[in-house]
Amino acid sequence: MALSARAPYIFAMLNEDQLARAVIDPLDPSTQGPPTPLPEERPPFLIRMGNGVRRIGRIFRRRAPEEQNPTTGLKVLIVTDAWKPQVNGVVRTLDTLGKQLTKFGNEVRYITPDMFRSFPMPSYPEIRLAIAPNWKIARIINRFEPDAIHIATEGPLGLAARRFCVRREHPFTTSFHTRFPEYLNARTGFPVSWGYQWMRWFHSPASALMVKTDSLREELEAKGYKNIKIWRNGVDLEQFCLGRKDYLDYPRPIWLYVGRVAVEKNIEAFLALDLPGTKLVVGDGPLTEQLKVKYPETQFLGARFGEELSRIYAASDVFVFPSKTDTFGLVNVEALACGIPVAAFDVQGPRDILAGSGVGIVSDDLGDACRRALGIATPEQCRGHAIKFSWEGATRQFLENLAIPGYDEKYWLESANFPDWP
Repeated sequence: MALSARAPYIFAMLNEDQLARAVIDPLDPSTQGPPTPLPEERPPFLIRMGNGVRRIGRIFRRRAPEEQNPTTGLKVLIVTDAWKPQVNGVVRTLDTLGKQLTKFGNEVRYITPDMFRSFPMPSYPEIRLAIAPNWKIARIINRFEPDAIHIATEGPLGLAARRFCVRREHPFTTSFHTRFPEYLNARTGFPVSWGYQWMRWFHSPASALMVKTDSLREELEAKGYKNIKIWRNGVDLEQFCLGRKDYLDYPRPIWLYVGRVAVEKNIEAFLALDLPGTKLVVGDGPLTEQLKVKYPETQFLGARFGEELSRIYAASDVFVFPSKTDTFGLVNVEALACGIPVAAFDVQGPRDILAGSGVGIVSDDLGDACRRALGIATPEQCRGHAIKFSWEGATRQFLENLAIPGYDEKYWLESANFPDWP
């Protein structure tokens, strides 16, 4: 019985050149291409339906030899609602993490808001919230077939990826970057305790919840969170380095703040201080114009990046960190890497970074911390402490925390056809 290329359903192993011609006849050797490759190189399994061809999975997947380093050759998917052009510690951390994972020999893919229809978050327009992302996220994950899925944020994309993993029983990890309960309370009055209950629900199915510090782990464990592992932050020691003091021409001492100009950063606690010299603010946010009017003596430089930001750090005298809600505060380590000491409130994050270091002061009195931090350490001493927060170490820690179930052909075949409705 002859088979026709016009038959409604014909299964075939196709190469890309055959797909381009879109004329397939199983009985014509000229359309069959080279002999079937070995399993490690076998192409996607395809089904012909009418005049179209649909990919429904892979027969085989490249699998690393048992003796190969288990932290290389992985396909890692990172899902985040915080992404460029936002400028904050979460975005910088996830961007650098991807570069480091790739440097280690892994393949990294992101799911970010710019891939979806979105709308600006009320009162925080720089953050875009994805609209109805469930179906597209499922399609992206099924096509990528990742070894590990990491959900970095608790927004619409994080919720959609969590839903995918829970419904398909696929292991995943999460991370706790931001104190959204406190942020939400500061902006809307929503009870902090309710926020933490919701966050506990979000993170509870994860095989690991990654946090930056031991003190944060202890705090969350006391609130009933489970499966918590440490993933310390890293700093780009090539970008953030020592520099010249004469790069800035302002009356000294120069007190520097770098970060979002927003209510949750408690920036007015810094701007209201009676300090000699000059206060500098690097960053932007919803309070910028209001604070420019209220504190005209402060120099607002706007957002700065790369080498220019590093030079501003290095040319200042003290880095001031007024936030009481950050889980870590990457900018503190960036400042230390550029050779300037840190003054901060005695709260989680700065306390974990600076404890016993001699390169900064934490105090319940921020003004006292600023004055005591001035001249407390040399630039070389500050950078020496920052070197402890290397990205290589942080990336290895991240890889060790990942849930890697291994490739299961049957799972991905079924998942690709899993209905994406409740």
